[in-house]
Amino acid sequence: MTHAAQNADAGTIRTIRGLSPNQLTLFSYGFRPFFLGAVIWALITMALWLLVLRGTIEVAGDYGLKAWHAHEMLFGFGSAVLAGFLLTAIPNWTGRLPVSGLPLAGLFGLWAIGRLSLLLVPLVGALPAAALEALFLPALFFICAREIIAGRKWADLKVLAGVAALTLANLCFHLEVILWQGPDHSARLAVSAYVMLIIIIGGRILPSFTRNWLNKQGRTDFPTPFNGFDKAAILVSLPALGLWVALPNALATAIFAVLAADLHIVRLIRWRGWTTASDPIVVVLHIAYAFVALGFFAIAGAALDLLEPTAALHILTVGTITSMMLAVMTRATRGHTGRELKASRMTCISYTALFLCALVRPLSTLFPAHLPEIYGLAGLLWLTALGLYLVEYGPMLAFKRRQPLHR
Repeated sequence: MTHAAQNADAGTIRTIRGLSPNQLTLFSYGFRPFFLGAVIWALITMALWLLVLRGTIEVAGDYGLKAWHAHEMLFGFGSAVLAGFLLTAIPNWTGRLPVSGLPLAGLFGLWAIGRLSLLLVPLVGALPAAALEALFLPALFFICAREIIAGRKWADLKVLAGVAALTLANLCFHLEVILWQGPDHSARLAVSAYVMLIIIIGGRILPSFTRNWLNKQGRTDFPTPFNGFDKAAILVSLPALGLWVALPNALATAIFAVLAADLHIVRLIRWRGWTTASDPIVVVLHIAYAFVALGFFAIAGAALDLLEPTAALHILTVGTITSMMLAVMTRATRGHTGRELKASRMTCISYTALFLCALVRPLSTLFPAHLPEIYGLAGLLWLTALGLYLVEYGPMLAFKRRQPLHR
């Protein structure tokens, strides 16, 4: 290949990757600003929450402290990670150029305005703050829908159902807080939307990444490909989560939840995650997915009064959702910035801290006499997990790729 051809090839790849020389690297690809913003905000939110619990400060005014904390974890941190993932994955699915530059910066700015507006409720009022905050998810839905439709990837439209459910949950969350002083159904709907996205997308990436890793090792004991069993697991999960949203204490909820949990355990076995035990960046995905089954068991336990509802909620939010998000963020950040797909010691500590947080936080309902200690330990583990990600991966997100793009 001639020197001119190499330059042309490099220029083409830079355009595809959104790395135009006249724009900031941070806004060259969706995962960069949204993963970075999500983690920074998660750390700020948790630090503020711990200070609130100590009685040091007050936040959110009329919106309510607990409602603000729940909202910002679900729709602040969570929606940013989701945006970063989708804006990075969809170009791979469709073959289209990624959203980058000013459009990406504008979308990120809309997310940041939402965070600031809820934090400043005492100044702007609960209703205007909620109205501003509610703009981000519809914008994300529109952009993702446009890209999938333009790329004619009709099968990927099912992912938009999760974004739509999350958008509806966010609107209902604000209404429940403003009109009835506390979210209930909307929080469970949001968690359910995330869990369904993990079930659908996880069923796509876990066996794929596992197969790729095994293939590199020269092995042929591959995961079972997607088939009717996976469809059954998805279809049973829908009514299980729907019942949990509408009738969390019903016997039918417990029955469907146990059935869903059993199906996801079998699904994990079919993916043969134990074969990747020597590679943390792969096996962590399987461990995170195991919390899907554990979360369904927790839903059943809460429905049968064997477990407090908040315990089930935190197993899902920390164990299932955040653990999978951290696993995907570490892999995507390394892969899309030209690094080797290998978890460092710091990354492994981050994974471990978050899994421990997922197990410690629900203990507050079992040992109410030790709430301050449990809250403090869970908060410290959360800050450790995401703080380590920020230290190690923040520079990767903010700056250029390490390796040349034309290889």
